[in-house]
Amino acid sequence: MKVGFVSLGCNKNLVDTEKTIALFQKNHYEIVSEAGKADIIVINTCGFIESAKEEAINTILEMAEYKQDKCQFLIVMGCLVERYKEELEKAIPEVDLYIKYSDYDTLWEQITDLLEVENKEEKIAFMQRTQRVITTGKNYAYLKIADGCSNCCTYCAIPKIRGPLESRPIESIIEEANDLAKKGYKEIILTAQDTTKYGIDIYGRPMLAELLEKLCQISEIKWIRFLYAYPETITDELIKVMKNHPQICHYFDIPIQHIADRVLKRMNRQSDGESIRNLIAKLRNKLPDVILRTTVMVGFPGETKEEFEELYEFLKEAKFDKLGAFMYSKEEGTPAAKLKEQIHPSTKKSRYQKIMELQQQISKQNLQNKIGTLQEVRVEGITKNQKYYVGRSYMDAPETDGVVYFTSSEPLENGQFVQCEITDVREYDLIGRAKVLAVNKNLV
Repeated sequence: MKVGFVSLGCNKNLVDTEKTIALFQKNHYEIVSEAGKADIIVINTCGFIESAKEEAINTILEMAEYKQDKCQFLIVMGCLVERYKEELEKAIPEVDLYIKYSDYDTLWEQITDLLEVENKEEKIAFMQRTQRVITTGKNYAYLKIADGCSNCCTYCAIPKIRGPLESRPIESIIEEANDLAKKGYKEIILTAQDTTKYGIDIYGRPMLAELLEKLCQISEIKWIRFLYAYPETITDELIKVMKNHPQICHYFDIPIQHIADRVLKRMNRQSDGESIRNLIAKLRNKLPDVILRTTVMVGFPGETKEEFEELYEFLKEAKFDKLGAFMYSKEEGTPAAKLKEQIHPSTKKSRYQKIMELQQQISKQNLQNKIGTLQEVRVEGITKNQKYYVGRSYMDAPETDGVVYFTSSEPLENGQFVQCEITDVREYDLIGRAKVLAVNKNLV
């Protein structure tokens, strides 16, 4: 039978999808990329915020249409199912099997029961599985080091969906990283709900710095980056490790959410405005070439005009290299959903637009400072008109950040690292030309 997959939501969800693909492949199912050719369709859903729920439900309904043709079985798994399994079973009975995130260890048993086949496996420790079918191409792979979250921010449903922080043992992560390196992956991206709290639950203290030290011993890996670093657990030890190991990209993705102390307290965030400002200053002092990315939330219940202006002025001053803004989404079951003073949708939208217009200006200004510099760039494709190669530098995480468009007087291969002279910028992207004499084909 042929199986097609749809993965929605974050890169952590994508890793779960890749593990599920590997299970099917191991048991001799053919994986197809077109839903119309699939006998079985598997959808991994996100249920984090309202827009993600809507996307998931629309996708389920869209895929259900294929049951009128070739598709025999429709399977839906993931965060949306964890939150709303009973409601979904009643609302969309076309789905043959709903699998909650908390039941992933029996995922294959449930699937084989549905398919009525005999090749069942024993109970699977899904979190610790290292077998995956990487779906992000040959240039980079995500490496999930933990799941769940114990921060309990008042607006967030993740602890209810994914449970408390559950770190993987270092040995398991190193084993998977070595396997990825042997398969030719030069860039490893560590991901978790909160990477900087990695290890607290099993080692009694944050262990990201130690983990990075061990990963840097894998010589085949050229770039290591980690995402979702909460400000309160970015330690001096972590900064020192980054400074001492050129493999680790000087790139921090720090979701600060806000800067006004009263808003941060109501969010149950562990940082205050002063500590956030001090951290940014420290990072730029210790790592002069550091790239800082953040996310902020506007329209949190009770956010006053003055508190929004404080955030706006702070962002104007801090000049983050990358920034994502979100409008507060009222999520049932979270403490913030019960707060009074919910902000009107039009107010949230205007605040969001003001932040994004500001960041567009800041981004272009920051990128203009790169004109005339040399940046190491990895080739990841070519434009349709074949005028420009497309690549990323250490400054750009895939999917979320910009890219580098550049020309070359000699043909280049996908995955190759080149030195690029930056000649121009767009709002979020760099433009340059390859310095062909510096091409290193041994790093492909």
